[in-house]
Amino acid sequence: MTTEHTSELLEKIRGWLTGRLPQDWFTAAPEVTIDREEILVVGSLTAPELAADASDAERAAAVSGKIKEFRERTREQRIDIASELEHRTGRKVAWGVQVGDRTELFTTLSVPVMTRLRQQERLVLDTLVQAGVARSRSEALAWCVKLVGKNADGWLADLRSAMEHVSKVRSEGPGA
Repeated sequence: MTTEHTSELLEKIRGWLTGRLPQDWFTAAPEVTIDREEILVVGSLTAPELAADASDAERAAAVSGKIKEFRERTREQRIDIASELEHRTGRKVAWGVQVGDRTELFTTLSVPVMTRLRQQERLVLDTLVQAGVARSRSEALAWCVKLVGKNADGWLADLRSAMEHVSKVRSEGPGA
């Protein structure tokens, strides 16, 4: 799928969700992320009100309770909305919420990805397995991808932006 099609699809999904989601669920429009297999919808919830002198443990427990309450209260409706969106797009739908700086995702997909690695890359994975960081090469590779994603957010955002620009230029070119 091209970046142009992805951007257009993302806009359509956001628009559809804006009309379909109950207005009282989130404090703002949810963040929507898509790939070839999955649509992830993450909405912000208001933080629970606590006394100013509440401990960190009390705050963390209150946030956990808030997330659980939302998840249970909205489960049936989220399933219905996800079914409709899955039928429209052919992708699975996952949900999540953000409360303050904590984000919790519900039932996201784990999709196998085939790759070919040379010995040097396999040795990196084997080292992670031998050190107990991961139980398998597959888990070690997932750990590496998460680490790169966490530490390269700015670079990846620049790369995605550049890809969108290239797609736009191509669509305006002589063969368009």
